[in-house]
Amino acid sequence: GRDPTMRIDTLRWSAPDQRWDGPRTDPAPQLVLHFGPTDVLAEGGPYRALHARFPHAAIVGCSAGSQILGDDVDDDATVAAVLHFDRARVRANATSLSDAADSFEAGVRLATPLMSYDLAGVLVLSDGLGVNGTRLVAGITATLGERVPLSGGLAGDGPRFARTVVGLDEVPATGRVVLVGLYGASLRFSHAAVGGWDAFGPPRRITRSTDSVLHELDGRPALDLYERYLGEEAAGLPGTALLYPLRIWDPARPAEAVVRTVLAVDRDARTMTFAGDVPEGWTAQLMRGSHEHLVRGAERAAADADARCEVVGDGARLALLVSCVGRRLLMGQRTADEVEAVGDALGARTVRVGFYSYGEIAGRDVDTRCDLHNQTMTVTLIDEAVA
Repeated sequence: GRDPTMRIDTLRWSAPDQRWDGPRTDPAPQLVLHFGPTDVLAEGGPYRALHARFPHAAIVGCSAGSQILGDDVDDDATVAAVLHFDRARVRANATSLSDAADSFEAGVRLATPLMSYDLAGVLVLSDGLGVNGTRLVAGITATLGERVPLSGGLAGDGPRFARTVVGLDEVPATGRVVLVGLYGASLRFSHAAVGGWDAFGPPRRITRSTDSVLHELDGRPALDLYERYLGEEAAGLPGTALLYPLRIWDPARPAEAVVRTVLAVDRDARTMTFAGDVPEGWTAQLMRGSHEHLVRGAERAAADADARCEVVGDGARLALLVSCVGRRLLMGQRTADEVEAVGDALGARTVRVGFYSYGEIAGRDVDTRCDLHNQTMTVTLIDEAVA
């Protein structure tokens, strides 16, 4: 008999032994994804061991606060997925980001070499703090067009917000962005992003903002409003603001709302910096989460992605899960509930790996353009058809 279409092995890093534990893997995969705590990845052991074992693969990694492997969510684990396609091809590209103002151009630089008639989907992993995710996605989409599915996320650093690292065929470092292009008619790529947060408080107008920096809501300092709502939790900003993301929308297109997470606060200037643009004139509303609604949202994202992915393969199927660190902080020890709900919706053939990010990138549905989301669970399914 022939080999199955797509083979996936998962590995877990053993820090004491400085080695990857797991099954004997395929010697020549095309792509290896790995996620782990910032310090572990930046130290370089995991990357060097992967490179020694898979010298010809594209090895892509990013930091996170918490990693996902199967049903497990673990803040300390470093995990990897080793992907071997039957006929699909992989081409990856990395760039450095000097500062957030370079985000659009970085997207163009990364996407240009990937352009091809048979490009089936693109994964993006970006530095999580020094980037404007909205502009990065816009640069990629302007180059590749809106038809090519794009998904991925911004690297994380748990609740610390100190530094994030990303790397392609190198020890992951700060200020890096990686694009992975997946090519070929055999490839199937689908994704969905669902939040499950509930709005509260009145809608407010964004009266002053600069790109991703919010100055005023309804003419008053943005930070004043947040501190009033957060009460004694305000001392823990920006971390505690993850529990109260902002839903924003263009009044002319209320159906296309996106959710934004706070990355930093400036207590003197009374401003807040978000993971993507918060345009002046848009409407904003505070959100809060309940465990049950978030788990149901994750389940819906999995079901939506699954419905769009025709079952064509006879091998494994990858589910890349990128959820938000805000969800992790809110759900605490019960975070695995959302990962298990996704697993139940996707079935046994699907291998789940992923991370908790500072921003999730996915199209909301097949017809809308890709965008930066925050506070969602995004599910990206990659499968390969039988010849």
